[in-house]
Amino acid sequence: MLFNKQLDKSLRVCPHCGHHFRIPAKVRIAHLVDGGSFMERDADLQPVDALGFVDLKPYPDRLVAAQLSTGLRDAAVWGTATIGGRPVSLCVMDFGFIGGSMGSVVGEKVARAGEAAIAERIPLIIVSSSGGARMQEGTYALMQLAKTMAIVERVKAASVPYLSVLADPTTGGVFASFAVVGDVNIAEPNALIRFAGDRVSAGTISEELPPGYARAEFWFSHGFVDRIVARAHLRDEIIALLGFLIAPPLNGVGEPIAAGAFKPRSFLSALTGALSGDGSPDSRNGESNGSRGEAPRG
Repeated sequence: MLFNKQLDKSLRVCPHCGHHFRIPAKVRIAHLVDGGSFMERDADLQPVDALGFVDLKPYPDRLVAAQLSTGLRDAAVWGTATIGGRPVSLCVMDFGFIGGSMGSVVGEKVARAGEAAIAERIPLIIVSSSGGARMQEGTYALMQLAKTMAIVERVKAASVPYLSVLADPTTGGVFASFAVVGDVNIAEPNALIRFAGDRVSAGTISEELPPGYARAEFWFSHGFVDRIVARAHLRDEIIALLGFLIAPPLNGVGEPIAAGAFKPRSFLSALTGALSGDGSPDSRNGESNGSRGEAPRG
């Protein structure tokens, strides 16, 4: 038998078997960031019932019940903070709010977290815990997949580091969009990670699914997840990764600079030159000038 007070002392991780229980977004934030450094942004954003959706109960009633039980306006919290003294843009999802489902507000908060990371040149960290797109918002929810992926691509194009933490569960539209495309994907032990349920997945590929295919350890063994980190060590792991991904200030002054992004065109140009055996600076300059429409110097 476990008591909640005992679990709270261990970040809701069973001291006997190591099972990771789900935790609220605010508890997650308090664990990850430096004390008192988190500044929440856009806390007043909340969804609207644009479709007049009713299932077992009207969508507005579901929102009110979730807001009362969690103290949140929607299933994500974002803001800026420092982790290990390094400024970051942080977005954390809360499964307790309608299963952490992604609607228009969650998508907007992910996008604004990414925009802040670009504008302030600070790493983006997103902690996912979601059942996927929110069915009560229909196509508006599905549009968030493209929206969030667009901002992630802009973050990467700006050479800003992006760390994705996959908590239990990370499924559906969140799995199919921003959650699994981080520069480093970190998962908690035994986290449920998949797009669809067993029956849908097996029917789609017409094959029997391997045991444990939907757990973090399976994805790690196939290279889909980079690290599996216990909750107690997650903050230290992120601090270490930020140290690798952020270059130190030049000559000890100025702001840290993120490591440069991989540039396929430059890589292929260099490879072509190496294979042709012509690696002289003049030939490379001529090729570069030619690619810009300028005539090579004779």
